[in-house]
Amino acid sequence: LPSTRVLLKRREAAEVERELQNRREEFQQRMQRLEQRRQQLARRQQQHRDAVLRFDSFLKAVAARREREQRRAGEERARAAAERAEATRLQRELEELLRHRERLARRLQSFRPFGDYLRDVLARMGQFQDVPAMLVHFGVLAGVQAALAQEAEAGQERLAQGRARLQRYRQESSTELLGTKDELARLHTHLEAAHQDVLQWESCWTHIQSTATQKTLLLAQIKLAVLNLFQITTAQLRIPTDRAQEDTKAQLDTV
Repeated sequence: LPSTRVLLKRREAAEVERELQNRREEFQQRMQRLEQRRQQLARRQQQHRDAVLRFDSFLKAVAARREREQRRAGEERARAAAERAEATRLQRELEELLRHRERLARRLQSFRPFGDYLRDVLARMGQFQDVPAMLVHFGVLAGVQAALAQEAEAGQERLAQGRARLQRYRQESSTELLGTKDELARLHTHLEAAHQDVLQWESCWTHIQSTATQKTLLLAQIKLAVLNLFQITTAQLRIPTDRAQEDTKAQLDTV
């Protein structure tokens, strides 16, 4: 019947709805369990990270502590080595000082005869109160002697410098004298050459004067001859003598 089928369908639908509801509830429960497990896993991961960080910090602290301990141990070893080296050096210095003291003792023992000698000299002189006063006196005398010797040496040095300057002056004077002699010889040579030039020019001037005198006499004779010819010619030809007595050229033209 249709109503029966409807009821069956409704019943099936109700069962399907219940099944779906059950599955939804089961899914929600499963999701809740998954969320709880995820949260637990996240907490465990955080705890693990915290544990790793704590362990890393612990390792770093252990490494830093070990490094400090190693550095401190190295410093202690270096300090111990330095102290051993210092102790060795001090031991060597002590041994050297002991040897030096022994040398000084032997030297003092070797100087003992000199002390006896000084005391004997002091007793014989009777001028000083004790050996140190006598040594001071002789030290002053030695200082004065050294100063006098130094002054004498300085005087010798100044004397040597003066002699050296005198020698240089003599050499320079000799050089200047030689230069002056050379200059005088050169000037004398120039003077001789100038004297020869003067003699040559005087001879030439004398020759010129002699030649000029001869030519002047010859010119006077020529003028006199021209004048005589002019006078004879004008007298014979009865030409008026209106020419000047000194105009030789005009007289020649007339002749």
